[in-house]
Order: sequence, then C-alpha cells, then structure tokens
Amino acid sequence: MAFNHLPAGAHDALAPLSVKPVTHSVSMANDQLPPEAGVHPAPRTVLDRLVAGQGRAARITHTEHLPPRPGRHAPWPEKIRPEVIDAIRAAGIERPWAHQARVAEHALRGESAVVATGTASGKSLAYLAPVLSALLDGSEAPNGRGATALYLAPTKALAADQRRAVRALAGPLGKGVRPAVYDGDTPFEEREWVRQYANYALTNPDMLHRSILPAHPRWASFLRALRYVVIDECHAYRGVFGSHVAQVLRRLRRLCARYGSDPVFLLASATASDPGPAAGRLTGLPVAEVTEDASPRGELVFALWEPPLTELHGERGAPVRRTATAETADLLTDLAVQGVRTVAFVRSRRGAELVALIAQERLAAVDRSLPSRVAAYRGGYLPEERRAIERSLHTGELLGLAATSALELGVDVAGLDAVLLSGYPGTRASLWQQAGRAGRTGRGALAVLIARDDPLDTYLVHHPEALFQQPVESTVLDPDNPYVLAPHLCAAAEELPLTESDLSLFGPEAMAVISQLEARKLLRHRGTAWHWTRRERAADLTDIRGGGGRPVQVVEEGTGRLLGTVDRSAAHTTVHEGAVHLHQGRSYLVRHLDLDDSVALVEQADPPYSTTARDTTAISILETTTEVPWGDARLCFGSVEVTNQVVSFLRRRLITGEVMGETKLDLPPRTLRTRAVWWTVTEDQLDDARISPEALGGALHAAEHASIGMLPLFATCDRWDIGGVSVPLHPDTLLPTVFVYDGHPGGAGFAERAFHTAARWLGATREAIAACECAAGCPSCIQSPKCGNGNDPLDKKAAIRLLTRLLYDAPEDSEAPAVPEGSEAPTETG
Repeated sequence: MAFNHLPAGAHDALAPLSVKPVTHSVSMANDQLPPEAGVHPAPRTVLDRLVAGQGRAARITHTEHLPPRPGRHAPWPEKIRPEVIDAIRAAGIERPWAHQARVAEHALRGESAVVATGTASGKSLAYLAPVLSALLDGSEAPNGRGATALYLAPTKALAADQRRAVRALAGPLGKGVRPAVYDGDTPFEEREWVRQYANYALTNPDMLHRSILPAHPRWASFLRALRYVVIDECHAYRGVFGSHVAQVLRRLRRLCARYGSDPVFLLASATASDPGPAAGRLTGLPVAEVTEDASPRGELVFALWEPPLTELHGERGAPVRRTATAETADLLTDLAVQGVRTVAFVRSRRGAELVALIAQERLAAVDRSLPSRVAAYRGGYLPEERRAIERSLHTGELLGLAATSALELGVDVAGLDAVLLSGYPGTRASLWQQAGRAGRTGRGALAVLIARDDPLDTYLVHHPEALFQQPVESTVLDPDNPYVLAPHLCAAAEELPLTESDLSLFGPEAMAVISQLEARKLLRHRGTAWHWTRRERAADLTDIRGGGGRPVQVVEEGTGRLLGTVDRSAAHTTVHEGAVHLHQGRSYLVRHLDLDDSVALVEQADPPYSTTARDTTAISILETTTEVPWGDARLCFGSVEVTNQVVSFLRRRLITGEVMGETKLDLPPRTLRTRAVWWTVTEDQLDDARISPEALGGALHAAEHASIGMLPLFATCDRWDIGGVSVPLHPDTLLPTVFVYDGHPGGAGFAERAFHTAARWLGATREAIAACECAAGCPSCIQSPKCGNGNDPLDKKAAIRLLTRLLYDAPEDSEAPAVPEGSEAPTETG
C-alpha cells in the first residue's frame, strides 16, 4: 500500500473553526469606530491592543523589533537627462539613494543589473531614471519612434500599478514618454496603438510568450528600438514558471538580435540570495548585482502568533488548533475596528474568501457601514472586479483586504499600517515581500505571522532564528528541463527558422531536444535551419505558469454568468461534481465538470459543509540519476512517473469539521513524469530502530508528511508544489521507500535541492516531529491537510526512531548537524 501526499490542487487546509465565541481585543462601541484617515498608531500600540483579549498574549511566541534605519544619498549619474531629474524632484525626491544611483550607472554603461533590496526601497526609480532618460533621448530621433523599453511583471495588477507611477513621474516630460499596458485585459482596439506609438510597453511574460513574440513582425519597429527590458519582482520567476520565463527571454533576445537591437536587462527583486547568478540564469546574460540597501526604513514590529488548541479532535483523535483562517479573520476584524489599514495574505483562494466573509459578518455587528470596507482579492476574478478592488485600496475606501499572493507582487499601496500573514508564505523572500506592504511611506508598521497547524509553521514560530537570522533563499529554476525547453524551441522555430548558431542561446540540451522534436515531426530540417511543421501556433503548446492546459471556467448554470476560472491542474480536486466553490463571499455547488470543454457548471447554494477530495497515487522509477549511500540506506535522485486519480470526496461540517459522508467520483487518472528524491532503508536498519512490520507503514508515512512540510525551508517551493509517496515495499527498490517529487512535468528543481540538502532537511524534519508536544501525531507535526489516505496510518514515535537511524549514517554536513544535538544514536538490538 502506498501513502501519498499530493501537490497543488488537493484541497484547502481548512480545519474547523472554533466553536467558542470570539472575544475581541478592542471595544465594539461606536466611539471606537475607525478614526479619520491620516491617523497612524504606533505598531507596538496596535499589537498591545490585539493581545488585550482573554488568552491572546499567550499566542505570541516571539516578537522581533527591527529598528528604524537612516538613508544614504548619492548624486545621479551625469548622463541622466536634466528633465528627468527635474521631474523626480517635482515628485518630492531631491536626491537618489546610493543603490538607485548605482543601478542607473550600470544601465547607462550598457550593463545588465539586478537591484535586490528591501521592499519600499525605491527599486522602481532605480531603473526608471535611466529608462526615462533613454526614452527622452529617443523622442528626439528623426524617425519619431526613437528608443523603446519593455516592462515585464508577473501580475497584471503590478503592471497597472507601474503605469500609474510612470504617468505620475513622467507627467512633466510631455509626449516624450508614452507608457501603455498590453495584457489580456487590453481592448483590441487599443493594442494597435500600443504597437505603433507606445515607447514604454508594460506587459507580462504570458503576453510576451503568446502574443508579442509570435507576432514579432507587427512589433518590428518597437523591437528594433528596444534599449531596456525591465523585469520587476524577478524573484517570482522560480520553479517551472521561472524556467519557462527564462526561455521566453531567450526567444526575445534572439528576435531583438534579428532586428538589430541588444537591450540591457534591468531586474528588481526583493532581497534574495545570490541575485546576480539567479538573474543570469533567468536572462542568460552576465548581470551585475546591487544589494546594499541605502534607503531609510521605518520601525517594524514582527510578531509570531500560534493559534490556541481547541476542544475539538481531528483525524485519529489528534488535537486541533484553531485555524489560521479563523484567527486571521478575528485579527482583521479588530484592526478594522481600530481603523488600522491592513492587508491579510491568505494562502488559498478559498481561504481569502472565508477570511473576508467572516470579518464582514463580525464587523456588521459593530456598524453596518464597516462590512463594505473589507473585501477579498484573489486570482480568478474578472478584470473589472480586480480593478475596482485595486482602486478602492488605493483611495483608502477599504480598511481591510484578505488577499492571495496575487496582491503580493508590488501593488504599491501607501498608507497601510499592518500586514497579517495567514500561514508561512513558503519562502523567506515572500515573507519579507508581504510584510513590506505596510509602512511603505517610511512610517512604522506591524506584521503578524499566524501559524497554520502544520509542521513548518509550527517549527518556525518556535524557531524564530530560522526566519530572522537566516538569509533568504536562492532562486531555483531549470531552463534546461526538456519539458520546458521543447515547446520554446518549437515556438522559436515558428518565429524564425532555427539555425545551429541559435542553439547555444537556448542551453546545452538544445541539440538533443531538437533531435527529439525532429523524430516527433514537430520540426523539420531544411537547408541550414529547422522549421515548425504544424498549422497550429507553437506558442500554444505550453502554459508557462505550469497550469497544464486551458483554465476551467466556472459558470453559473442558471444565468450563464462567468464567475471566474480555476487552474486545470486543480480542477479535479476543487470543482469536481459536488464540490463547494466560494466566490466573492457566496457559496456555490458544482453540478457538472466538463473537462473536454473546460467548464464547471455551478449553482448558488448555502451548504453547511466544505468538501475535501480523496485520491490514490502510484509511483515508478524511470531512471536513477544519482545515488549516495547513507550506511546501508540509499539517498537517490532521478526521474519518476506518478499516476494519480481522485476517487471520492468528503463532506465536513463547517463548524466542527465532522465528516458527514463520502461520495465516490469517476474521474480519469492523470500521469506525471517528473523528478524526485527518494530514500530507502534496509531490514537491519529497521531492526536497529526497533520498528516492527506493523509500525513500518505508519513510520514511513509520518516521515513523508513531515519532510514535505519542512522542504520549503530549504528550497524555494510551497508544499503544494511537491508531492510524496511512501511504500513499505516498493517494486522498483524492493525496500521500504519514501519519495518526494516535483509536482510539475519534467521537474522544477525542488527535489534536486532536497537531494543536495538532505541531511539538513531530514534533520529539521526529525526535530520538528520530536519537538511537537502531541502524544501520537497531529497537524503540527505529521498529519497533512492534503493526504489522500486520510492520515492513516501514522506512527509518530516510530517515525522519530526511523529518521534518527537514517541520519546516523548521513555524510557530514558543514552547515548543520544531520542528527540534532541531544539526539542519541540508535543502539544495536540483536
């Protein structure tokens, strides 16, 4: 029997809400309604009010105080146009920070550069100064088009926000700067104007891949004059998405060379590890890095918050903590009543909707005008819905917003006082990016990380040094992944026939992949080049965000109204027949899922339950790339094939989490070829660890769950990006085996990172299980919210002994001990 743990789309990690009445930490009288705009309480005062309620103070496990920091100025480089400097001064900025001036110097020398400094450190101005200067130079060219610049953002919201900033800054520069957004929401009649007249086009990698590059003859004058390519929030380009974007940028560089341009790449990132090499992998170019942050910083109070245990019990009788969702909704309510402008970042779309809905209901008991000042924001909304929410946030009409990471990447909202993080966002880079949304005008700010009931969050709130004393992660991406490279070589061949001299641009695996594409008759070699052979567009071969195909449209059955979309990879687990779907605070039941037409038909309902998918997973080894002995155990990395099928779903009561029933589903299996790390143990090692055959399945399963939960601490991934399987006797290894695999075709680099940091990763996993105070296992250590087997079987004590024995023979790790200090080595037993 295999125990599986699936990547993205399994189900929401929603434990039951507490049945106890909420005691708010502030008075609900009308004289405590939100104060007038412009009142910004000190972050320590705000936190003191939040913990004033009964039992609240005990929920804070640590408070970190980051003191304010003064700024350091430098002069602008001489080649920046005086009109640009005057416009910057008119915006209230007399002199640049030292890091802004350094980026401008690199840009003016024709050197690609990445600025990796803190949130609100002025990264936008660092690249805008040389870009605007070049656009003004170009506006004086005889042909009238002059220089152009391309801006890439990972989200539409960020591109729209950048356009507002550019228009405000470039207003005094007249028609010399013509910014325009070109994305999926741009009306078709406006797109021609952008192509012909805009000299600063703001778009995203998806549009570059699907629209601009395939239609490059229509963009010829723009590409011919391209001086700068700005890549904002470049740390977001990781894993499969980052690998796709890396190949899109190589296609862009190839077309630019065809039109005679050689643009400079300017990248901006939240503080990241090794940003220069990471930017080089992304662009394929040498990139200078600017990492010393010379901007001033306001005071930041950062609290770690662990929800209390409830009187409820979950699967297998495990103790259950109050959910991060319910706790976040309470805190958002209290902050709104105080008039503290707050964004709550929630890990899932469903969670964001629930936080906003609960907060609105509780605010209605205070004042009927308050619920309208709290909203949800997530991907899948229609464009007009997103824009309306963004406007309300900018104007201050909204006091509170429950948002997914769709809002994380750079929507510059002045005046926010606090940020709530409902669960660890997966990486330290994202943690600081989200926390930096508050206090952006230099004032003090409050950030609160509210732990979910899982191994990583529990570990972090009790090990603050892992957050506050460790550098942020390096960006993991693999542009040579053949599943990524193949469709981009096809797209490049359709854009311009591929020659042998082009292949070095696409990486060392390009020739081998070309041969495979020839064998599949997707490319044909004629003369000195390879040509695309099909009538359909090659750019449609892949979804660069790894969604696995066309998104599923969620349509209201009675009216035909489009409510939004769901990623195809998540459709089996989130919009299967009978699933509960939340949208804008309303509940809908899915009546029919048509995978052929990518449509889920729903009708509005108010069921007293949520739904959770159940599935089965099998895994087979295709190739072992690397193998390392750990005594008699083996640590391996290689290629695997994963077969998964959603077989049923559970209905759980909203209040208690009680299972009301299980319904069978008839959905097709899905097959994934990817990369995995796995480890085996021998019978002698099991005897050493005193693990009986009856306990083996539970020990392996528990170790698998906890190791998946801890991997985001060592690789830039989310637990929903990875999956796992544990098998007491695997047919390919003939040994007890635990697999952890990338949840994306061809792999995403996460399993490889796990392989290279295995001693530290599994050591932290063992420590997290051992340190948990529960008796037999709970969501804070070995239970998983997305387990397809209902967290059965699990054996906490046996898992600790198993990992201790495994790590005893692990190679020396220079960064951390494999077996945590204080652990005893296993003893021989016979």
